[in-house]
Amino acid sequence: MSLNPQYQQIGETFVKQYYAVFDADREGREKLANFYHADLSLMSFEGVQVQGAVQIIGKIKSLTFNKIARAITVVDCQPTFDGGVLVNILGQLKMDEDPVHGFSQTFVLKPMNDSFFIQHDLFRLVIHNQ
Repeated sequence: MSLNPQYQQIGETFVKQYYAVFDADREGREKLANFYHADLSLMSFEGVQVQGAVQIIGKIKSLTFNKIARAITVVDCQPTFDGGVLVNILGQLKMDEDPVHGFSQTFVLKPMNDSFFIQHDLFRLVIHNQ
């Protein structure tokens, strides 16, 4: 395969779609399973690693906050050599009544058929002096 020339558009569109589902409501987060592969997706959330769509959605559903407001600072994208897209997001979020925190999230979108799935998902809050 080769580099996907539409990597920036693919990455930015993905980020809008993913966070629209994630941030809409707590009950709707189960729909995020559509973004992940049943077996070939890996997530690292604050250092906890899980594999496969069922386990990833289980981790997401275990998060205790109800409301989330997110402000994206920047979305950086790079093409991968297999036609996929590396996406790095930097921003801020506010969960329920917690203070605003910075966050970083990185995705590797892997091509499959005429679409993409999240092969890798890494999330960290950017908290200093803790």
